[in-house]
Amino acid sequence: MLRRLFCAIALLSLAPPLLAQQSSPDAAWPNRNIKLIVPFAAGSSSDAVARIVGQRLGERLGQVLVIENRVGASGNLGTEGIARSEPDGYTIGLANTSTHAVAPTLSPNLRYDPIKDFTMISMLGDSPFAILIYPGMQAKTMRELIDLAKAKPRSLNYASAGPASMSHLAGALLEKTADVAMTHVPYRGTGQSIMDLISGRIEIVFATLPPSLQLYREGKVSAVAVTGPKRSDSMKDVPTVAEIGYPGYSATLWQAFIAPAGLPVAIAKRLTAETTATLSEPAMRKLLEAQGVEPEASTPEKRAKRIRDDIEKWRAVIRGANISMPKQ
Repeated sequence: MLRRLFCAIALLSLAPPLLAQQSSPDAAWPNRNIKLIVPFAAGSSSDAVARIVGQRLGERLGQVLVIENRVGASGNLGTEGIARSEPDGYTIGLANTSTHAVAPTLSPNLRYDPIKDFTMISMLGDSPFAILIYPGMQAKTMRELIDLAKAKPRSLNYASAGPASMSHLAGALLEKTADVAMTHVPYRGTGQSIMDLISGRIEIVFATLPPSLQLYREGKVSAVAVTGPKRSDSMKDVPTVAEIGYPGYSATLWQAFIAPAGLPVAIAKRLTAETTATLSEPAMRKLLEAQGVEPEASTPEKRAKRIRDDIEKWRAVIRGANISMPKQ
């Protein structure tokens, strides 16, 4: 009789933790759609990456990731929205080099901290730029281009996707690294600048890879280098800037998934694990590479370190070249 009583008491003592575990909101997550805030316009390169990865990540989680394009202030508005969201796992967001490494310097009144206000989930990938030149130029290689820029300071014009864009910063970093002086010509996007390059109205364009590939293969433009730390699988015959004598040069647009600070650990770990698994799928890698993205997952710790390092790197470039945020 006593033995039965002790057993019953023991079982009762175990019941509350078991019930608590079963009723934990973390254990039930996710049981509804998840919002994915993209701080850039629909159709942009960042939006494309978010949609490609987000669709498959949602399938793995058993819920739909609903894209919300929250545009404004060069990505800062949507990023602030991510930071201010409830950390319950039902709002995540897309971050990139501009929102987390460049904005802290260009935007003195930034209303979010790029590290403290977020839970880092995982890196998605890096997108290098192709340095394209007009085929009729005297220079035919990256080395010859730099020699020409040294011989004729400020005579060469290079186009970017806009003032303070990552393609602009890639050009500014090249000027600093190679000790040359060129003239920056900002465009609204890459398409028109490439058309002007083909016609010879401009000599150099720092361009994203997708719109560059076909024109390069057709010989309408020349690609003399890529700006990433390694050669792009899309342009395997084109060297990096580092290869031609400037080790350490790297200018890429990285993309990552983030969430508001305070996200429950169990949810954060699952999001990181599922994102990593998504990026490892061969079909996913192929889709991202078609967008000019080199797929790359990372731990939250490595992601935070990359942000800190990039803030210092781009701060030096921005201040050295006296670059400012364009007026909205």
